[in-house]
Amino acid sequence: MATVLSVSGSPSVSSRTNRLLRHLDTRLIAQGHEVIPLDVRTIPADALLGADFRHPAIVEATELFERADGIVIGTPVYKAAYSGVLKALLDLLPQYALTGKTVLPLATGGTTAHVLAIDYALRPVLSSMGARHIVQGWFTLDKDITVGEDGGITVAPAATEALTQVLDQFSEALGRRPILAAAG
Repeated sequence: MATVLSVSGSPSVSSRTNRLLRHLDTRLIAQGHEVIPLDVRTIPADALLGADFRHPAIVEATELFERADGIVIGTPVYKAAYSGVLKALLDLLPQYALTGKTVLPLATGGTTAHVLAIDYALRPVLSSMGARHIVQGWFTLDKDITVGEDGGITVAPAATEALTQVLDQFSEALGRRPILAAAG
């Protein structure tokens, strides 16, 4: 079906955000999509913070965004906004890196006070980058994501239901990609 870039904007190795994204990736794969995970924290800090557009990791990330039909962007919420490492990456991408893309924004955080971070902090940036369609995102409370001893996660039933809905809407939107006429 479609190629999906699943971007974790968490700076933490033990991130619930990252684990949630990888959990959701399995559903997208089961729906027939190719999923490419990208953990922003693995991009060298000197490349991100030094704005080294030619660094191989930045070039590779840019190519992954170009290749993808759809992008899932997950971030923890800090100070009512998406993470700084995600901001650093988005700043290094071409201005219209999301042109023609379907995007699903997801966020995690400790309190419902941050629930609007998707709409007021992340969505405007994604829109300014040319996203064709930004589907309804979802904010998941940290307490609804339980990490097991094996590293796997359990998501609370209500959160699972909501995440399934937004993920399925994203998948459906990907399936309705326009067919471009062949150049003559």
